[in-house]
Amino acid sequence: MQLPPAAAPAPAAALLLLLATPAVAAEPCKLGRLAELPVTMEGTSPLVHAAINGKDALFVADSGAFFSTLTPAGAKQFNLQLEPVWGVRVDGVGGSAQMWSTKVKTFTIFNMNLPDIPFYVLGNDIGSGAVGVLGQNVFRLGDVDYDLANGVIGILRTRGDCRKTSLAYWANAQGLPYSEIDIDFATAEKPHTMGVAYLNGSRIRVMFDTGAWSSLLSLDAAKHAGVTPESPGVASGGITAGVGRRLVRSWIAPFASFKIGDEEIRNTHLRFGEHELRETDMLIGADFFLSHHVLVANSQRKLYFTYNGGPVFNLTTTPAAAPAANTQAAADNAGPGAPAAASATQPAQEEHLDAAGYARRGSAFASRRDYPHALADLSRAIELDPTQADYFYERGLAYRSQERPDKALEDFSQAIKLRPGDVPALVARAELRSDRHDPADSISPDLDAADHAAPREADVRLPLGRLYQHVGNYPAAIVQYDDWIDSHNRDDVQMPLARESRCWARALIGQELDKALDDCNFAVRKRPQTADFLESRGFVYLRQGRYDKAVADYDAGLALDPKLPWALYGRGLAKQHQGQAAAGQADIAAAIALFPKIAEQAASHGIVP
Repeated sequence: MQLPPAAAPAPAAALLLLLATPAVAAEPCKLGRLAELPVTMEGTSPLVHAAINGKDALFVADSGAFFSTLTPAGAKQFNLQLEPVWGVRVDGVGGSAQMWSTKVKTFTIFNMNLPDIPFYVLGNDIGSGAVGVLGQNVFRLGDVDYDLANGVIGILRTRGDCRKTSLAYWANAQGLPYSEIDIDFATAEKPHTMGVAYLNGSRIRVMFDTGAWSSLLSLDAAKHAGVTPESPGVASGGITAGVGRRLVRSWIAPFASFKIGDEEIRNTHLRFGEHELRETDMLIGADFFLSHHVLVANSQRKLYFTYNGGPVFNLTTTPAAAPAANTQAAADNAGPGAPAAASATQPAQEEHLDAAGYARRGSAFASRRDYPHALADLSRAIELDPTQADYFYERGLAYRSQERPDKALEDFSQAIKLRPGDVPALVARAELRSDRHDPADSISPDLDAADHAAPREADVRLPLGRLYQHVGNYPAAIVQYDDWIDSHNRDDVQMPLARESRCWARALIGQELDKALDDCNFAVRKRPQTADFLESRGFVYLRQGRYDKAVADYDAGLALDPKLPWALYGRGLAKQHQGQAAAGQADIAAAIALFPKIAEQAASHGIVP
């Protein structure tokens, strides 16, 4: 069997013709590479570039998506016309979502311009600047080679008689052990990559989903293995979301064994949550793909994989990239042959990499929280090509995760020098300076430049609003929230947060309080058990002089979180207005103990006893 280098991609029709070419029984098995997608990891999201009608568009490579989709905001950004898809909803993490359809006149991928390509439109903002996901209608062009650790997804094809031939070409070439499992026959109706694994010895159904930032068990599967949220040793795993409108709670718990193919991990920890997926017990997410080289051989109905080293499962509590998890968690999730993990994470043969290859591999190392290797690769990329703003930006993110803010600031600044309208670098530099409590006049120019450069519908509008709010420019913050809210579906999972943020900004400056109250009412109605939302609405009522309602909201918020300084301070002021001087002063004192500058900040907004 041989695997030639990637050739120039053929037109779409030729790709399909090659896939349809009948095998010659006497011909030996050959594996060819039809096309390749460069991948940049952002946290644990595999990002790929395509183009919509000639304009660059960033997508998440999502093997768990049945079809390629755009977000509603992404469709607006590219001025695409939507048609409702009646009677159809899509199920995923977070529940179900309404769906529309659209058509892209010219979609460019694999260096090919493809005419009149359909997309579905649904879901929430994806983050990382992505406007949609590339799903199984793209990946079913052939066998799919997921080498996320090296920043590549390849589309492969077989010729000849490959029925009894291992297609794990990388393992065969180096004499490495590998695992293989049978997968379901994929159809247009059920295109997902499905297989079987074993949890504490019991058989479970798993879906291989690069779009999931973390592998995730269902509640039922965890319960069947003897684990519930109330079990000993279970900790909160944070909140996540998918295509639906609900936030989903997750937990992290110890399990005796997880086995897939020949790979078994004993005494490990896994995340489980409230997600709603049919016929699936577990999503095998991008964390698994980063720690393994995976080939989905649809032509054989098999999946091959080898362990790269490092943590198999992401046990952080947020989707964003984070510093390394504690050593014990990493050890718990080492794969088979853990003593070899150190060598498995060493860089591959360097003579095969150009600057872009080093940069993509560096971002993958950063996603695995292996910052020494990430910085080495990204620095090598910069050495080979110091003109690329993206390389400096990615290295800046790695420095920031290493808590080296001065080095991060230098790289973000160089990225902006090379590309003055680089929105991610501008926002990252502003966030870094904000975290360091730098003066507002050193942060605002970056915010203004990002505001000017970003599309009105971009997901960056929400963090821009928070940053403008941080520097005290509340009118500018409200404009950012307006843009985000006007561009997004009412059911977007972040809509309650966006409306509450706008409510708080208006309440701080004491303007348009009726509109502020409408925003806060929306947020509380959607998420009534969110302490911050109740605190914000209480502040609006305080501004309006409706002290009974203010106290009621503050009471409810503090019952959920007793350490909300603004809620304590506001309740103290409201009680004083009600004639409860001693009780009010006690709340004010408690607030000052939590946040010594709260009285000063409140006074700057005209809020005084």
